[in-house]
Parts: sequence; structure tokens; C-alpha cells
Amino acid sequence: MQEMNKGVGIIGIGSYAPEKIVTNKDLEKIVETSDEWIVSRTGIKQRHIVEPGVATSSLAALAAERALLDAGVTADEIDLIIVATATPDMLFPSTACLVQDKIKASKAAAFDLSAGCSGFAYGLVTGTQFIKTGLYKKILVIGAETLSTILDWNDRNTCVLFGDGAGAVVLGEVPAGYGILGVELGADGSGGELLKMPAGGSRIPATNESIGQRLHYLQMSGNDVFKFAVKVMGEAAVKALENSGLSHTDVDCLIPHQANIRIIQSAAKRLKLPMEKVVINVDNYGNTSAASIPLAMDEAMKNGRLKNDDIVVLVGFGAGLTWASCVIKWYKEDKAVEK
Repeated sequence: MQEMNKGVGIIGIGSYAPEKIVTNKDLEKIVETSDEWIVSRTGIKQRHIVEPGVATSSLAALAAERALLDAGVTADEIDLIIVATATPDMLFPSTACLVQDKIKASKAAAFDLSAGCSGFAYGLVTGTQFIKTGLYKKILVIGAETLSTILDWNDRNTCVLFGDGAGAVVLGEVPAGYGILGVELGADGSGGELLKMPAGGSRIPATNESIGQRLHYLQMSGNDVFKFAVKVMGEAAVKALENSGLSHTDVDCLIPHQANIRIIQSAAKRLKLPMEKVVINVDNYGNTSAASIPLAMDEAMKNGRLKNDDIVVLVGFGAGLTWASCVIKWYKEDKAVEK
């Protein structure tokens, strides 16, 4: 059994976004909107979109392979794969099982986790517990989405917001005092109706009627979700810091869920952080749900914004309604393997 005081942290990270880019100007040709309207209200300028026939497991596997290379870990060393997604390849088998086969991680257990845009942080916390108890040593946590496949491209209120992508990390042992220090997870199921895809499950199985009523597309009460997010993002980050014995003055980097620039600014204000300490890439990717935090984290790592001993805060909110925040004392050795 592992010593309980051993740290658990991110030892490898990778991401992938589809090559196809859809700009706001492209959307002006599809729905009644404008680049100025989208940018001023959301901060989004473009988003990456999968080609027809490309599924979530494909993006997840590519991100996972990059994370394994970065960690210097082989697929057969992985004990567990957790895929956080709201857009699985199918209801069953799990997308995690499909990823396990794609990357040849034959020794790994695998399951999906559904917590909306909070899913990646939920997955980090879940994976950490398996390692803390000594049951597993190395775990792949993946956030991956193909949200373009469940968007109603006639609905200008939602189709402009979302994009596709995947981010993955390898969790493993790090020196004591490093890694994940504190967390805050929460949910308010009374808000479940505010962000949903009504049909396709047991409540409303697929029928000609459900298809005709466009119930297999994402539906969102934008104003209500915005109000919830503005309130909960900052609060969740503060509570995670308190659970770590830290405060906003200790934070070196905030990596929030990339849903909307105004929500991100609100979270930074609640934490009394200058925007220079906040990682923002919503302009290039849009809202990629469970993929957004690991995508932003990988970008921050590549840009040299994450350094050993930094206090890094991850925070997100999503369908459920859910929220999640993790505080990490960053420690990562350079073990990247050349292809």
C-alpha cells in the first residue's frame, strides 16, 4: 500500500483539437448573428469542429497518447481510464472502454463520468482517491467532447458557444506536499432542467416524434446558467483554497472552465486575481465542456505558465447543475518521450 502522505499529481498532459475551424464569420452565414455580438458577449472568436463520422473516443485517444508521451509512461502501465464526457460515442459501451482499446491499455479498468463541464475536475478528484488508497498507481483522466454533434445549428443562442476537443492527464505519485491539495465538489439537481439534452435516454427514447421536435439537441436556459456560473465559480475556488489551508494571495495561476469571458472575469474578481494570472483560450476553442480545463492547462504548460511550486486552481461548472474546483501545488518532472 502507498504511504497516505504521498502526493498525487499530474505527471503528464496532452490535448487535441480537430483541424477544422469554424469562425464567427462562418456562423454569420448559418444563423442570424454577428462576430461583434458573439465576441462582446462571450469572448469567442472561433471553435474547432470534428468532421462527420469522427467520435469523442477518437479525440480522447489522441489526447491520451500525447499525455502518455509527456509522462514517459506506456499504455500498459495505466491502471484506470476515466473519461469525462457529455457526448459519449454511444450510451454503452463506455467511451473509456473504446479509448482503452484504441491506445492498447489492456491492463486498465475503464469507466465514463458524467458531470457536464465539471467532469474533468470530478475525474481528477476520483482518480486521486484510487491512488491515495494504494489501489492504483497511474490513472488516465480525460475530458473529451464532440458537442458539435448535439448542437441545433438553427439555434443561434447555443450553436455559437460550443466546440470540440479533448485533454488528458496522467495522474501519479509526486513528492509529499505537492499535487492535489484540496478540492470542492458540489451539485444542485434542482437546476437540471437548465442545461440538458432531453431525448435519447430512458425518459424520451428516440422516436420520429422526438426527432421532429428536435429533442436530441442541447438545450440551455442561457441567462439562468450564466447567473449560476457567476455565483458558483468564485465560491467553489475559494472553498477549495480554504480546504487546502490557502487563500487567494497564494494563487499563481487560475485555470477556469472556458465557457464565457465574462464568467471567467467574475471568478478572477471573486479571487482578487489580476487577469494576468488567469489562463484564457475561450476565444480560440469556445466552450468544450469537460475538455476545456485540460485543453487550457496543456496550453499553459506549453507556454511556460506552469512552474514547479506554483499554486494552481482549476474551477468549473456544468450541467447537473454541478461545480468543481481543485487546488494543485504544481510539480512535474520532464519525462517526455520522443516519438
